[in-house]
Parts: sequence; structure tokens; C-alpha cells
Amino acid sequence: MPGNSSRRGAIRKGNSRKGATVGSGGQRRRGLEGKGPTPKAAERPNHKAFKAARRTEASASGRQRPAGGTSGGRSAKASTEVIAGRNSVVEALRAGIPATALYVAGRIDSDDRVKEALKIAADRVIPIMEAQRPELDRLTDGATHQGLALQVPPYDYAHPDDLMNPEAPGAPLVVALDGITDPRNLGAIVRSVAAFGGHGVIVPERRSAGMTAAAWKTSAGAAARVPVALAGNLTRTLVDFRKAGFFVIGLDMDGDVELPGLELADQPLVIVVGSEGKGLSRLVGETCDQIVSVPMSSTVESLNAGIAASVTLYEVARQRSGR
Repeated sequence: MPGNSSRRGAIRKGNSRKGATVGSGGQRRRGLEGKGPTPKAAERPNHKAFKAARRTEASASGRQRPAGGTSGGRSAKASTEVIAGRNSVVEALRAGIPATALYVAGRIDSDDRVKEALKIAADRVIPIMEAQRPELDRLTDGATHQGLALQVPPYDYAHPDDLMNPEAPGAPLVVALDGITDPRNLGAIVRSVAAFGGHGVIVPERRSAGMTAAAWKTSAGAAARVPVALAGNLTRTLVDFRKAGFFVIGLDMDGDVELPGLELADQPLVIVVGSEGKGLSRLVGETCDQIVSVPMSSTVESLNAGIAASVTLYEVARQRSGR
């Protein structure tokens, strides 16, 4: 037909061994066909909406709790953690930190630390997984792992209501943290609570240290015996404790009462420890029944939060025992 000879691909080229190409064979048409409707964001595994829905389902499957706190079990603060490096892994295993897997590089140069890690993991029935170094690099986010990594599961937080147990031996004694962001301070406080007869620790869900591997290690195993509860709103939680019959005292260097003069030691007590820099937040300070200070030499401006909590817990335990 006139004009058809100008269609590219519809005529035989002189230097071609193939016949005339009369089109794409339907490939372009099939390429333009749709692949069905786009899945909803909550149905795409790599989308943040999908992950948020999974977290919501996980929370809904746990215990239902009243307003003013958070649900028990796994929480928004909880996350899987990986400890990397031979010394760190061995120290964590010695401290009894819960672990879900020990990853060992293939053809690792074994030394005493590797042998000890393998022995402790085997004794505690922790799965030992062999992994290639690129996989360990990915698992530890590029940290120096030296062929050894330990996977730590999310901490299973208690609920603040669990610490309002009227049947607990002795007068209940709880420590709440306000703005403590160093997990080593949290671990030290958990250890002191265990040493001086406390019943638990409360941490806020936001702007606070959580029970990471560092906190576990500093607690020297006490975290296995002392429950740590997660509060959605610390001020509301302290109000709930007051309604339950507890007295709330806050530690501050400008307190109205010095620690030796504390008259509430034999009562159900919540001790609130603020951060070293900012101290107690305004709303938390206004919620306290008393603000208590630890007497110090004038040459020292303040105490580390963990040490201040330990001194206060010791004094409360001393007064309760009548010594």
C-alpha cells in the first residue's frame, strides 16, 4: 500500500539475514498491561504502616491495662539488641543476660574467650549459629565483632500496677526514674534496689534509658530478680501510686528535708530520682509529697544519680530495720 513502505521494521533490510520485523510481537502491549491494584500500605511488608500494624497487633495480644500506663510484655521501648566483640559477648554471658542466639564466624581463630562463650552458651542451651563474616557485619551494623555476636531479645517490662502489691513482704519500696538516660545508671539502680529490699523500678516510656544489654550487665544479674516497669506517663503513674497509699519522695539537692530526717521511711514509698543535669522535671516535682536532699560536703556539687539512689535506699533500709 502506498506509504506502508516507510514503516520501520515492516520491510526487509538489505544487510539483514532475518525476515521482516512487523512489530514487537505483543511485548510492548503486555508491558503496558496492569499488574493488578496496588496493595495497601499496611499490606506491604517493607512499608512503615505494615510494621506499625504488626506492633499494634502484638500489643493487642498482650494484657489489657487501664489508662495511665502501658501494656505489659513487649513494648515500644523494647527492641532486639546485638552485642558484638569477644570481650563484650563473654561479659554479657557471664552476667546471665538473656540471649536468643550466639553467632560465630566460620573458621574463627579460637581463643580462651571464644571457648568460654561457646561453653556458657552450650550450658545455657543458647542456640549457636555459624555465620559468614559478611552476615555478621550486617547483623552487627558494621561494628567490630571479631567473629562473635550475641543476640539479646527485647526486655519483658512489667506494668506499674504490678508493683502495687499489698502482699509484698515489708512496706513496698519502689524507685522511679525521671530523665535518666544512661543505661548503666539504670543497671546500678536496679542492683541497689535488689540489695536494699526494694520491690521494683519504674522507667518512663520516653526520654529514658531502657533495659538494654548495658543495663543488664551493670545490674550484675539483679535484673533477673527485680521487675522493671514501663510507664506511659510518669506523672500520672505517680498519682496512681499516691491513690494506692504510697508516699512519693523526690531526690533533689535543694530538697526541703535532709535524708536523715526522713520520717516516711516506714511507709509504702516511691523514690523518684532525677537526672544529674536537670534534676526532677517540674510536673514530677509537684507530684511528690516531699523533696529530699542527701547531705554532702560543700566541695561536691552533686552525686551521680545511681549513687544518690543507693544512698537513699540504704538510709530507708536502715530506718526500717531500726538500726
